[in-house]
Amino acid sequence: MLDQPHITHSAAQATAVIRLTIPRDQIRLTMQPAISELMSTLAAQGIAPAGPRFSHHLRMDPDGFDFEVGVPVATPVSAAGRVQPGQLPATRVARTVYSGPYEKLGEAWGEFIAWIKSEGYVMGEDLWESYVSGPEDGADPMGWRTELNRPLRG
Repeated sequence: MLDQPHITHSAAQATAVIRLTIPRDQIRLTMQPAISELMSTLAAQGIAPAGPRFSHHLRMDPDGFDFEVGVPVATPVSAAGRVQPGQLPATRVARTVYSGPYEKLGEAWGEFIAWIKSEGYVMGEDLWESYVSGPEDGADPMGWRTELNRPLRG
């Protein structure tokens, strides 16, 4: 289920990220270990996340994903292993919140993109999902909330 989409401005946000370039079918196998590594590195540096975990997809094609898993930070992170400082961009975005299981995120994106196109907006190349609440917050997937962000051109 999608909340009513809207257009807003997203402020730049400092982040800590791990960049991954993987085949599409590997996303479920690689995301959680990368998030665990990211969180361990932040803890070792005494840095707390300043917002929910996210995935920032820089390029998508039929064969794979080029994306970052990360968290917003208020204190700059030092590069360590695969963890690097990063930034979510300041940009105009179409935004909505999807409530439901992660397995249905593809359908939610399809519905969201259809809305963006029907409103006459032109999408940028990237997109990001912020995992506002998920399995760690409760077993019922209908309580999981994922914020969908699609930058707009023009």
